[in-house]
Amino acid sequence: MAAGIRLFMVEDDEVIREATTIGLERLGYQVDSVDDGLEGLTLLRTMQAEDPVDAVLLDVMLPTMNGTQICRELRSFSDVPVIMLSARSDGIDMVTGLDAGADDYLAKPFDLQVLDARIRAVLRRSRPAGQPQAAPEASAVQGLEIDPHRLMISLQGQQIHLTPTEMRILLMLSRDPGVVVSRGEILTEVWGYSWDSDHRIIDVHVQRLRRKIGAERVETVRGFGYRLLGSIA
Repeated sequence: MAAGIRLFMVEDDEVIREATTIGLERLGYQVDSVDDGLEGLTLLRTMQAEDPVDAVLLDVMLPTMNGTQICRELRSFSDVPVIMLSARSDGIDMVTGLDAGADDYLAKPFDLQVLDARIRAVLRRSRPAGQPQAAPEASAVQGLEIDPHRLMISLQGQQIHLTPTEMRILLMLSRDPGVVVSRGEILTEVWGYSWDSDHRIIDVHVQRLRRKIGAERVETVRGFGYRLLGSIA
């Protein structure tokens, strides 16, 4: 089922890199990998311009350039889905990685089946066919123009670039402005899974969305979730 899906992994731990590559290839993925951060970024620049990969797996701690730095540079020229991998469990790597533009985060050691599910989830979010249900017509909410068909967002006539994950969150919130959407609902509909109890991954993506469309447009309802403020014009 994963046939034809090409992954690029940057991981300096030889045991993890080889075991993960073998496991993913058995599931049908095509996997290219390197063990150095700067080399990884250099190859990604070339591949995304000539023969793009479908998703990237980035270790956080790497020689020459760490995963967070790679992700930040990668976002300047590509929206390819990125999953960060880290041995740290304190949440710092998750927040910094997501804030740099990663789509998801997985702590080591991880189960191969969980990684497979996360890869499939980010791929669904990166493709228009997998977008959440949206209002049938273009609309404007508090000056924010939303066109769900063309996947275009503009503010005061200026187009705003959103990542696929940010777009899906906004489309979900815009279906019914003023109504609170829980973090669990967002996780299930946008991420495609519901077993992760750490909702900080949602909070970081919403923070990035706020920076782009204006913090005043998305309200946090403590203990529940988020809502888009304003009414549809």
